[in-house]
Amino acid sequence: MINDLPAPLPEEFFQLPTLELAQELLGCLLIKTTPEGTASGYIVETEAYKGPLDRAAHSFGNRRTKRTEIMFGKAGLIYTYKMHTHTLVNVVSSVEDVPEAILIRAVEPFSGIPLMHERRGLPDLVKLTSGPGKLTKALGITMNDYGGSFTEPPLYIAPGNKPESIQCGPRIGIGNSGEAVAYPWRYWVTGNPFVSR
Repeated sequence: MINDLPAPLPEEFFQLPTLELAQELLGCLLIKTTPEGTASGYIVETEAYKGPLDRAAHSFGNRRTKRTEIMFGKAGLIYTYKMHTHTLVNVVSSVEDVPEAILIRAVEPFSGIPLMHERRGLPDLVKLTSGPGKLTKALGITMNDYGGSFTEPPLYIAPGNKPESIQCGPRIGIGNSGEAVAYPWRYWVTGNPFVSR
């Protein structure tokens, strides 16, 4: 237990196939500890990116750049990148040298909520973490987390609550990616108000 929060999930958890892991992550607790305090939230929405064969993935065609290098590592590593001005956070998945990852799209706040309000400058609880750029700002996830492991602090994933029902559909914001636009690789907790809009 860290600050009365559950211990991280083991490395074995992250070794599931990517599409399966994207669903198993739903309900898990995403936790970030910073000097200001600890904030956490239940993962309620994910998107899977299946690497070399997926036109929407940064690593399509085995593209290996400074940014995507971590995707070629072992499952459970942290892949952060910048989109516009936002940091987005992903779980590296699959096996080494097969660059797949899962974007964490939304979380439901659990602990450190006053800190999240302060970071986001928003009174509305539902809008705090209902999107991939919102949740990183609220939790204090930055580019400095790149290359770490979700199996140990300061940024880690712990067991949470298994959702009663999940849904899947096409991913969001990947307009120019050919047939990959239609792949139903976005997963979310049915009816959860924190799922991104």
